[in-house]
Amino acid sequence: MLQVHTDNGNINISSNVITRIAGAAATNCFGVKGMAVRSMTDGLVHLLRKEAMGKGVRVHYNEDHTITIDLHIIVEHGVNISALSTSIIKEVRYVVGKITGAEIAAVNVFVDSIVAG
Repeated sequence: MLQVHTDNGNINISSNVITRIAGAAATNCFGVKGMAVRSMTDGLVHLLRKEAMGKGVRVHYNEDHTITIDLHIIVEHGVNISALSTSIIKEVRYVVGKITGAEIAAVNVFVDSIVAG
């Protein structure tokens, strides 16, 4: 849980909120087909539906009160993965920071699969 201190008190933001915000920000980037999750039973990567996209995001709380966000994504075939990853990192860092007030140490992008557009 993220705790943001203000002059008027403390705000506690659950990990579920951060994962949904980060997932929505990532999937809004052109070339992202969706968030991914690897099945424990068969080891295959599956595309998550919009309501479950938070499962493709992991939030790590650092000792210096910052957060690190890991995104597992599926991208469309033919996009420049490096440019897309840079765009996702900037977008997620901006949106999550703006909405939650959290200080983001890092956003890590893991491309788990590529699918035809």
